[in-house]
Amino acid sequence: MTQSGAAAAGVDSAARRYTLFLLVVVYTSSFIDRSVLNILIQPIKNEFHASDSAMGFLSGFAFAFLYAALGIPVARWADRANRRNIIAAAIAVWSGMTALCGAAQSFWQLALARVGVGIGEAGSGPPSQSVIADLYPPEQRTSAMAIYSWGIHIGLMFGALAGGWIAQYWGWRNAFLVVGLPGLLVAALVRFTMREPPRTASVAARSGPGDIPVLEVFAYLWRVRSLRHVIIGCTLVAIVGYGTSTWSAPYLIRSHGLSVGQAATYLGLLGGVAGIVGSLGAGLAADRLGARDPRWIGWVVALAKLLVVPFVLLFYLAPSLGLTLVGMVFMIGLAATYQGSTFAMLQTLSPLRMRAQASAIMLFASNLIGMGLGPSIVGMISDGLHPWLGVEALRYAVPITSLFGLWGAWHYYLAGKHYREDLEIAEGRVAA
Repeated sequence: MTQSGAAAAGVDSAARRYTLFLLVVVYTSSFIDRSVLNILIQPIKNEFHASDSAMGFLSGFAFAFLYAALGIPVARWADRANRRNIIAAAIAVWSGMTALCGAAQSFWQLALARVGVGIGEAGSGPPSQSVIADLYPPEQRTSAMAIYSWGIHIGLMFGALAGGWIAQYWGWRNAFLVVGLPGLLVAALVRFTMREPPRTASVAARSGPGDIPVLEVFAYLWRVRSLRHVIIGCTLVAIVGYGTSTWSAPYLIRSHGLSVGQAATYLGLLGGVAGIVGSLGAGLAADRLGARDPRWIGWVVALAKLLVVPFVLLFYLAPSLGLTLVGMVFMIGLAATYQGSTFAMLQTLSPLRMRAQASAIMLFASNLIGMGLGPSIVGMISDGLHPWLGVEALRYAVPITSLFGLWGAWHYYLAGKHYREDLEIAEGRVAA
């Protein structure tokens, strides 16, 4: 059944819009809970007397390892089970573990709680993307995925604002408690108000009944050239994205003398709006240009990753706060352009019963390497430069790491280059 038959199967436009809205709320909740640590790095570092390398581990691998590793088995489950129930259970776990972060009395207790947050969040992304792919046709999928990715930027906004100002007046432990507990309400909304949509065929090849072995999914993603390059590109730009988002607040606090609350306001309000505008603009541009030539779905991202470089340098190297904030707005807006195209290309070319697993594999690579390495690399470079540069070390640690983004841009260019041909092959298999 094609997407045009989805409405006949009982998914009307109002239900599609509500489901997408609710999944944005879910994604927002997940990013509030995973990113609130970023605004709290400096007070936590001060209390536990931790190095930047240790804080990079706390923000990166402590969360990312099991988050990435569990994504694949959860996705296999989601490809054959009720995705709504999986998402609801996952929200309850990560929300409870976020609240527990506030009870940590040592660095390692906090690290264990962060591992728990990662375990919970492993159950959200792939099932959510699979649901969206069943609700929207390929010509609307990039925009739908871009709207879904708003959750990243709304979550970063609220995580920064709530975490920063609560930490400034009531301490960082209360910040974890306040942002964690509302997720339990979101879990209830998903479980009791969201309907599981029927699984509909994409333009990718139909798969037969039953499970598809994970090695077969790996082989498929590697064999399809555009998917191979989009996963590599996403992983590389994630190194830059997670490294930048983790260390932006400490940089503003150290180099520009801002309080935790002031840094939260700039990053939350300006950064959140810039991210939403950038992701939606890129999604609309990719859908419009992609309707004429599908290769633009990848090329829009490649172009944005080239244009972002000077603004990264402006944000970190500008001498005044005003220029720094200008650089930040454009940096975040251009950095937010890759999610819609990445998710749309992955879901469009993945066979029906591979969708959640394909998303999980992409997230495994981008999160284990991108989220795991990005904050850690920046932290280690900062510690290495500290004897010479002191608190200014972060000014140079992040721009050095941002070189991975140029490498990622090249892979997005290659993904776009091969996408039209791969799409024609997939459409031919469905027609046959």
